[in-house]
Amino acid sequence: MSVDTQTVKRVAKLARIAVSDAEAETMKGELNAILGFVEQLDEADVSGVEPMTSAVETTMRLRADVVTDGGKAADIVANAPASEDNFFVVPKVVE
Repeated sequence: MSVDTQTVKRVAKLARIAVSDAEAETMKGELNAILGFVEQLDEADVSGVEPMTSAVETTMRLRADVVTDGGKAADIVANAPASEDNFFVVPKVVE
């Protein structure tokens, strides 16, 4: 796949980046080099390789799903500038 100047300008517009004609020409070469590298990755034989999230085998550490010490609402809102019934009171921003 090859990227032309029009594609570079379209991508820049979608990303809301201002790109001059000279910059678009430079980016065209850079994007084509990146895409060339990605095409090289397609040549690697990955059949039989399981998808992984890390190079090191790990298992997730889980904690017991139990209720912890709650009932601290009054302590939590103690430093709030304004509170009512253990809720934060904020100024109205939408009419």
